Amino acid sequence: MAAGAELTPSEYIEHHLTSFTKPLGEGAFWALNVDSLIVSILLGLVGMGFIWWVVRGATSGVPNKRQALVELLIDFVDEQAKGIFTAGDRHRFVAPLALTVFVWVVLMNAMDFLPADWVGLLTHHASEHGFRYVPTADVNTTFGLSISVLILTVVFAISAKGFGGWLHELFFAPFGSHPLLIPANFLFQMVEYVSKTLSHSLRLFGNMYAGEILFLLLWMWAATGITGTIFGSVLGLGWAIFHILIVVLQAYIFMMLTIVYVSMAHEHH
Repeated sequence: MAAGAELTPSEYIEHHLTSFTKPLGEGAFWALNVDSLIVSILLGLVGMGFIWWVVRGATSGVPNKRQALVELLIDFVDEQAKGIFTAGDRHRFVAPLALTVFVWVVLMNAMDFLPADWVGLLTHHASEHGFRYVPTADVNTTFGLSISVLILTVVFAISAKGFGGWLHELFFAPFGSHPLLIPANFLFQMVEYVSKTLSHSLRLFGNMYAGEILFLLLWMWAATGITGTIFGSVLGLGWAIFHILIVVLQAYIFMMLTIVYVSMAHEHH
């Protein structure tokens, strides 16, 4: 990182978009993206710690600003869950799940606002080849989240319909129970599971990855001269303001899809 001024633009971008990996075996598949894991866990602890701190000091009287903020957040998430999940008591699991997903993804997305150079100065001691500090710009993180939601939908489907009912739906819906239709039913169900997981993951990853590249390109342009400084700074500031909406909107979409998929798991076909 100390030699960052000697990097070409493409090398500079690659440095900041490359993960710090730890091999666990042969091949790229058997590896952990240590940076994404560390940042995700720390942000999860920050989110839980903040809400715990506010709830611990909550009063039944006039709430302070922190308590009011958390109450508004909880009410907002609960209203979204109320409008979608009608298969049971949403307060037992679905609403807390939606709150956890929303807060966690917002925090991970918001890491994109940190200047790449400042983070690089702090992390180059851990990894000279790159440190990805925006977990949701790592497709492994978003796939981890979406696969977790997939597992939850299967668990909820079995819980609501029974294992036999879930298997029956897997092989005899949506086209019918004729034996010749079993392969088509199973293929349709698998396509639905895979497509939901892929779209759930790649939508969040694509938006955050593209946003990170735009930030890097604009600030690199600002370092090329007076003209680049003026236009790069103005456009960078405008993109930063617009990116606030993207950070919150993508977390909201991910949360809403989580509620929708869990709700769909309770539906009988």
